[in-house]
Amino acid sequence: MDNDGTHGARGTRGAQPPDGRPPTGSVPHPAGPPPAAPPAYPPTVPPPSRPPALPAPPASTPAEGPAAPTADWLNAPRPEAGPGVWRYGFVPRPAERPARPSLVGPAATLVLWLLLWLLLTERSVPYVSKPIEIITGPEWWTFGGLRDDAPALVVNSTTLYYQVLVLGLGFWAARVGGWAGVFRYFAGPNLARARLVLTLGGALLTLWLVWTRKVPLADLVFPAVPTSWMQGGGNKYAALLVVLVLYALVGSAIAWPFARTGHWSTELGPFLRREPAPSEPTATPAAPTAGPLRAQWPDLRAAGSTDAAEALTAAVYAGRMNDVDCVRVRHAWTGAGGRPDRLASFTETVLRKGADAFLHPSGFRDVPVRTATHDPLTGQVRIGECADDPRNPYPRRGSGMALEPASLATSLLAVGPPGSGKTERIVRPVVEALALRALTGQAAVLAVGGAGGALGPDDAYDVVIRIGDPASLHDFDLYGGTTDPDEAAAALAEGLAGDIPTLDTRRAATALGQLLGPFRTVHGRFPAVPELRELLEGSAAALDALREALEAGGHQAMLRELEARARQAGSAADPAAVLADRVATLDRPAFAGFFATGEDARPFSLRALGRHPLRVRVDLPERVHAEASRILARLVLAQFNAVAAARTDRSLFVCLVLDDATHTVSADTVRGIRRLRSVNAGAVLALRTLDDVPEGLHAALLGAFGCAMVFPGLTTWDGKRFAEAWGKEWVEVREVAQHGVFADQPLTRALHSLRKMATGKAVTTDAVTVRQVERERWSASALAYELPPGHAVLSLTTADGEHMPPLLVRLAR
Repeated sequence: MDNDGTHGARGTRGAQPPDGRPPTGSVPHPAGPPPAAPPAYPPTVPPPSRPPALPAPPASTPAEGPAAPTADWLNAPRPEAGPGVWRYGFVPRPAERPARPSLVGPAATLVLWLLLWLLLTERSVPYVSKPIEIITGPEWWTFGGLRDDAPALVVNSTTLYYQVLVLGLGFWAARVGGWAGVFRYFAGPNLARARLVLTLGGALLTLWLVWTRKVPLADLVFPAVPTSWMQGGGNKYAALLVVLVLYALVGSAIAWPFARTGHWSTELGPFLRREPAPSEPTATPAAPTAGPLRAQWPDLRAAGSTDAAEALTAAVYAGRMNDVDCVRVRHAWTGAGGRPDRLASFTETVLRKGADAFLHPSGFRDVPVRTATHDPLTGQVRIGECADDPRNPYPRRGSGMALEPASLATSLLAVGPPGSGKTERIVRPVVEALALRALTGQAAVLAVGGAGGALGPDDAYDVVIRIGDPASLHDFDLYGGTTDPDEAAAALAEGLAGDIPTLDTRRAATALGQLLGPFRTVHGRFPAVPELRELLEGSAAALDALREALEAGGHQAMLRELEARARQAGSAADPAAVLADRVATLDRPAFAGFFATGEDARPFSLRALGRHPLRVRVDLPERVHAEASRILARLVLAQFNAVAAARTDRSLFVCLVLDDATHTVSADTVRGIRRLRSVNAGAVLALRTLDDVPEGLHAALLGAFGCAMVFPGLTTWDGKRFAEAWGKEWVEVREVAQHGVFADQPLTRALHSLRKMATGKAVTTDAVTVRQVERERWSASALAYELPPGHAVLSLTTADGEHMPPLLVRLAR
C-alpha cells in the first residue's frame, strides 16, 4: 500500500516482540509464532522475503479434551449491557433485597384474625348470621341460633358460610399485615420454590378438609345433582361415574386457584416433560455442523466456507491463534462475507496462511506488553470496577468498568492533578486498546506525550517521532501533508497562535496563506522553518527573491497575494510579528533539519492515519522546550481535526490521545472535536485543571466531550463546572424535625421532668417529612473533597446516544 512517507529510509524499526509472552489479566491472549519483521523499507530497496507461512492446520475439530485458552476466551459470553460495562463474562447483579420487614404488624393482624376466628366459631359476633338466615329461611332459626331439627343442608350451608367468612377475614388480615412481603423476604432467591411448596400444601390441606367433611362443600354440591333416577333405575355404574366426575370437578375447582397462584405449570413443567426416545444412530458427518460456539466459526460455515472454518477451528483449539488473530480474521470476514466475489479469496488466504492470514503490515500479532486487561473482540479495556457506594445505582455496584470505541467516538476528557493516575490508569490502557484494535485492522491511534516511555515501549508502535532527538527515525510535517496553502495555513495558525486570545486565528491564517501560496508556487514545496521565519519577519531579500520569481513565472494571482502581505506588514493589526516570534521557538538548533520540507526530507504526515491502521507516537520535548511542545501539541490537534474531517473512507476508527493538553484547546479545536463523532473518530485529552483552558471555553469544552472523568484532588472551581455539566436528578429526601412536648397536666409535667433528669434531654416528638427534590448528581465539594485515592468519577456517552450517569469508579492498579 502507499506508505505516505511512513516507511521511508529514516522511518522503520525491525524489532520483534518476544516469543512466548505470558498473558496478563483475566482475558487470555497466548502469543503465536514469532512474527515476521515489519515490511518497512524504502521503495527503492526490495524487502527481504518473508518466512514461509505456517502450514494449514488439519481439518478436524477436537470433540473431547480441554479447550485452548483462546477457545475459552472466544466462547465466553458477552451479553449486551449498558455503556461502560465490562461485557466479558458479565453477570447482572441480583435485584436488591429489601430491608428486613417488621414482624409486629403481621403478628398483630394474625392475633386479631385468630381472635375473630374464635368468636365466629362460638357464634359470639352479633348480626353476622343475618345474611345466611335470610338465605336459608327464618323458620329454622331461633334466638340462640339454629334449631335442633334443622335439615343437614341448612346446617352445612351455615357452617360453610362461617368458614368462608373466616377465610375472607384471613385474606384481609394478610393484606393489612403485609404477610406476602414477609414471605417474599424470607423466601429470598427461592421465592418460586417456596411459593410452589406453600400452594401445594394449601391445596392438599383443603382437599383433605373437603373429603373429610370438615368443609361441607361436597355436601352442598352432591344434593343438587339429580342422581336418584339413576339409582332408582338400577344403573349404579352410571351413578358412580357421575359421582367420580363430580369429585374431579370439585377437586379441580379447589386446586385451580392454588395452581394459578403457585405457577405450577412453570415450576413443575421440567419434571413432567418426558425426553424423546433416542433415535437410531446415524453416521457421523464428515464436517461438524455449525454450533453456537464462536471458536467453531459458525458464520463461515453458514456461508459455505467450511474448509476455512475447519482450518481456523483447528488453529484456535491447537493454540496457534491468539485473541488478536481471531479478531483480525473475524474483521476480514466481515468485509468479505457480504461480497460473494471476495469469499473465494478469503478462503484461499486462510487455507494458505492460517494464523498469519490478513496480518497487520507491521508483522506484529500483539503488543509487547499489556498493562491492562483487554478484550479485543469487543474492543474494551477494563479500567476498574464500579465502587460499592450509595451514590452509584445498585445494579452497577461491583460491575467491571471499561472503555470502548463506541464511547471513545464521543471523545474523553480526563481532568486531575499530577500524580492522580491519568496516564498510568487511563491514557496508557486506552492507547494499548487502540493499538490492539489497529493490529486487527479496525483503528488507527496517534499518541502524543512527553519523552520517557509513559505511553508504552517503541515496539508497540509503527512510527515513533521524537521531536528534537537526533536519533529519531522520523520527522514531523508542520503542514500535515496537504498541498493546499489555505488548509496548511489554517492548521499552522492554530498551532502557532491558538492560545493567544487577542489574536484572531483567521487573520493569522490569512497572513500565513499570503506567504505559503506564493512560496509553494515558486519552489514546489512549503517553506522550512528558517525560511518561514524570514518571510514573517519581512526580510527584504527573501521577499524580493520571491517576488522576482513570481514575476518571472507569470504567477499574477500569487503576486497579488504577496503584494497584499507587503501592504499589511507593519500595521497595528498585522499578526506577522507574533507569528514570527512563535516560529522562532521552533527555529532552534535542537530542531535543526527536523521540520525540513526539501526533496530529501521524509516527514511523517498525519494523513496516513486516515487510510491505514497505524500506531503512531509523538514524543514532545516538554522538559527542555516547553513552549515549543505546546505549539506542536496544538498543531497536532488541529491537523488531526482536519485530517479526520477530510476522510472519505470512515470505516477506520481514528483516535488521538493527548497525554497533556495544557494550553492546546482553543475555540476552533473545540468545534473540531465536536465534529469527530460524526466521522468515526475521537480524542482523549488529559488536563491537570480546567484553568489550562480559557475560561470562556469551559462550557463549550465540557459540551463537546461525550465522556468526562474527574480524578481526586480537583479544585472546587473545576468541580463546579463538572457538577453543572452533569446536571441534576430527582431524589427522595427524608427530613426529621424534633419538636418539644409541652404538657398541661401536673402529673405529665412531673413525668417529663423526671425523664429529663434521667436522660439529660428534653422530651421531644419527631416529625418526619418525605419529599422529592432535585439535586446535583455530584456536587462541587463532593468532587473536590470526597473522592478517595485510586478512584475517579466517570460519565460516558456512546456514539448511538446512550448515556451512563457519573459513577464512582475504583481504578485498576
